[in-house]
Amino acid sequence: MSEKALPIITINREYGAGGRTLAAVLSEKLGIPYYDEDFVLKTVEESGYDREDVVREGEEISKPSQFLNGFLNSAVSYSSSHDEIFKAEKKVILELAENPCIIVGRCANHILKEAGIDAVSIFLHAPFEKRLKRTLELAEYGNMKPEKYMEERDSKRRNYCRYYTGCDITDSLNYTFCFDVGKIGISRCAQIVIDMIDKADRSEE
Repeated sequence: MSEKALPIITINREYGAGGRTLAAVLSEKLGIPYYDEDFVLKTVEESGYDREDVVREGEEISKPSQFLNGFLNSAVSYSSSHDEIFKAEKKVILELAENPCIIVGRCANHILKEAGIDAVSIFLHAPFEKRLKRTLELAEYGNMKPEKYMEERDSKRRNYCRYYTGCDITDSLNYTFCFDVGKIGISRCAQIVIDMIDKADRSEE
């Protein structure tokens, strides 16, 4: 039997749908690394921006910032921090994709597709109440109402994806799998992906 051909996996998600959790489960079961915080650190090194800048601007953009970027980018020699961080992220993604791995967010599925690199792409969504429960557990919302925080994070991710790829982050046509984790738990989602990888590997023997 030939050695298993392990894939590159990308995960996009609604806020609170468990993207990092699925990445961790798949990483353990497949024995390949997943990049989230490590990805941030690599982008910091590549871009020269502070960690706080990369975390804040490396996957999300508000509509006012999107408008300002578009307006100022017409000026000679102007390059926004959003653009520079995206360029750094793109380079990091392509370097990581030289080996099997899991990348959470950052438009990785579109970047890899544009580069002609095959990947298993996943989108996670869930009912509002389930995501709200996870949001309360993460407690990242500070002084904002958690419901408003969820809405803002999702809106900024949608804007970011559309600005840099021209695509809707929720469009199922851009993914190998779209999972409702309210109906299919994270463990089951992981097993479906692994079963598909196993089946694809056997078909190539």
